[in-house]
Amino acid sequence: MSNLVVSLSPHAHGTDSVEKNMYGVVIALLPALLASFYFFGLGSLIVCLVSVAACLFFEWAICKAFLNRTPSLLDGSALVTGLLLGMNLPSNFPLWMIIVGALIAIGVGKMTFGGLGQNPFNPALVGRCFLLVSFPTAMTSWPVEGQWAAYTDAETGATPLALMKQAIKGDTDALNQLPSAWDMFLGNVTTGAGTIGEICALALLLGLAYMLWKKIITWHIPVSIIGTVFVLSALLWLSDGKTYADPFQVIFAGGLMLGAIFMATDYVTSPMNHKGQLVYGISIGVLTVIIRNWGAYPEGMSFAILIMNAFTPLINMYIKPKRFGEVPAKK
Repeated sequence: MSNLVVSLSPHAHGTDSVEKNMYGVVIALLPALLASFYFFGLGSLIVCLVSVAACLFFEWAICKAFLNRTPSLLDGSALVTGLLLGMNLPSNFPLWMIIVGALIAIGVGKMTFGGLGQNPFNPALVGRCFLLVSFPTAMTSWPVEGQWAAYTDAETGATPLALMKQAIKGDTDALNQLPSAWDMFLGNVTTGAGTIGEICALALLLGLAYMLWKKIITWHIPVSIIGTVFVLSALLWLSDGKTYADPFQVIFAGGLMLGAIFMATDYVTSPMNHKGQLVYGISIGVLTVIIRNWGAYPEGMSFAILIMNAFTPLINMYIKPKRFGEVPAKK
């Protein structure tokens, strides 16, 4: 008679790995990257390359100098952070500021807490928000599309979100200057275009479709964020169409799509179960609408995600799935 062997869980092993999922995110980012190269040209390429190189370097240097461990550059996490940080910057952003942002993203946002899997906040957003607070002029100088060879001397203009903010503050002509929702969906923005990664909603949705197909993420976070912003924006628009923009223009403007699809869905900083993810996504959507309409900044997506990153442990604690085999307590 054979002995019964009892071992610790888990007893089932999947094919997922950090490397597989991280490089899957990189593949999903390719349509948006290619779109940014098309619309912004040289500036987009320079910013993204410098951001990725700086993030890889700082992760290697901090692992070697301070953590005394072998750098894990091949797992793809620093690469994804570098890409997302670069895609959250204007295409004319100064090189030395990119390097500072990468240091904050990797050094403070990630490695200070112990590295991958232990950071409470999305590292790329930590870097972006630091740069926004520290260098607001550079972070809000938005190049106009079509200047493929320009970098530091690119012509700038007001973004759709800035025009929406002007309308809320009483500029009755601001909404008339907005591109149509269809143009914003495709990336044909004739005013200041915004950050590198937010320019083309179609390209970002292609990335979402790929990640859903490969089961890298689930639909709960991106759909709940975008759906919440759409519903609340529609209510504002129906209440006063001269002050508030069309809800389709709202969801295609700024970093909403980029944040909902690639930033808020970060494994480490988002809730673990689907019900918690819905609460998390709806909360991000509500905060984004509040900050965009009544806050100091035209864009509220980054701050909304970081705020809800802080609440993720509480969401995981209080919104738990039923344990397998659990018997409900009698009342």
